[in-house]
Amino acid sequence: MTISVLVYGTLKRGQWNHDRFCRHALDIRPATTVGRLYDLPAGFPALEIPDGAVLAVGTGDPLADAETQVHIAARDPVMPELEGGWDVVHGELMSFADPARDLPPLDRLEGFRPGGHGLYRRALVAVRANTGVEAAW
Repeated sequence: MTISVLVYGTLKRGQWNHDRFCRHALDIRPATTVGRLYDLPAGFPALEIPDGAVLAVGTGDPLADAETQVHIAARDPVMPELEGGWDVVHGELMSFADPARDLPPLDRLEGFRPGGHGLYRRALVAVRANTGVEAAW
């Protein structure tokens, strides 16, 4: 079972965390989502997603999150409208073959804490890639 992740900063190709954390990516494609991208003083970007665009929130179980992605993707997710000051955010959509191996290092890097008690919230959102709209973390 694969899992897809949209990256928008230091994990993109050519950026400083790509080789260390994304070397197992099966596929990397340009993609977009709806949100706001901020350059933080700490030197990395932050993506804010409209609450209504969140399809699911991540848990501490990568396999369960991969299954959630499959179930929601089967419902044909729709891109939210650009309203209320939200922008199109460009990133890279990466697919990984082993969620149990590949997702935890990304979560540690981002400081993900299930239940939303950290700076980073992993959320499943609709993204537009070359094959259409799909769900990605």
